[in-house]
Amino acid sequence: MPDAGESLDTQSGERYKFRGIVTNRSVAGNKLIPWYRPRCGKSEEVHAAMKEDLAGGTLPLGDFGANAAWWGIMILVLNLNAALKRLVLPSRWRNKRFKALRFGLISLAGQVRQRARQLDILLSPRQPALALLRQVRERIAPLTRGAPEGLATTG
Repeated sequence: MPDAGESLDTQSGERYKFRGIVTNRSVAGNKLIPWYRPRCGKSEEVHAAMKEDLAGGTLPLGDFGANAAWWGIMILVLNLNAALKRLVLPSRWRNKRFKALRFGLISLAGQVRQRARQLDILLSPRQPALALLRQVRERIAPLTRGAPEGLATTG
């Protein structure tokens, strides 16, 4: 029997590759395989984003509890990023990685002012992302009143 990832040559010269699917779903193989194929690769994309974009590949400490907290925060950021893309950002930003969002929307030069228990961030009117930030803020405001239509959960 060949090792995983190798192919099997038959006597007639045909070559076969073997793959296995492990699942906890209780459906027939002829229904499982078509369900599985479009999902291929998505988990690898998410894993790469966790490792590269959100520093999930290198845990900061040798302490299990601190690393668990670090991991939990990273997962929270991953989910907030997905919600931001899905609910708030224009369609041209939906396929961008977190690094692009960070440099295009988050890490902007500005001045922070605090007065009268209010925190203000002042940006240049020439800032290219200013119009997008205003649009994002307008789309976030309704979310404070509850889940958008179609996303409310029943429980």
